[in-house]
Amino acid sequence: MNSKGRVFPFILTLGVILADQLTKWLITVSIPVNGIGASLGGDFFRIIHARNTAIAFSVGTALPPVFKIILFSAVPLIVLCAISVYLVKTDSLTSLQRWAACGIVGGGVGNLIDRIFRPLGVVDFLDVKFYGLFGLDRWPTFNVADAAIVLCGFLLAISFVKSK
Repeated sequence: MNSKGRVFPFILTLGVILADQLTKWLITVSIPVNGIGASLGGDFFRIIHARNTAIAFSVGTALPPVFKIILFSAVPLIVLCAISVYLVKTDSLTSLQRWAACGIVGGGVGNLIDRIFRPLGVVDFLDVKFYGLFGLDRWPTFNVADAAIVLCGFLLAISFVKSK
């Protein structure tokens, strides 16, 4: 694969970062922290303004700040850089796998920007009622970066299974 084919999927990385940061900015300027901006279907789907100082599902909320910096900023930065270098250098991935991995990198960078530059934590705003499934009344609030990571991770996993 030529270098253009290896680098072009990073356009998705950039698109995810821009969409994530734009939506987070819109939330921060239009909805107060812990406020509800809109509801659809009663309270089935809400646009809210929540902050998360931990990682997915608020894991690590009680950790001391120095550990949070190392575990939630430094380690992800190293991993995202390593994945990006691998994506540029390898020819072993299919086009779908390369695009999916770039979507994951975009989501990781989007949340990393929040962890570094937003002292109140990562901005989350998509809130969905979960009707008691898995013991949850509501699914943990998430954002565009989280959605990109999950969707692209799912696509990447399926592509690896199908290629075997």
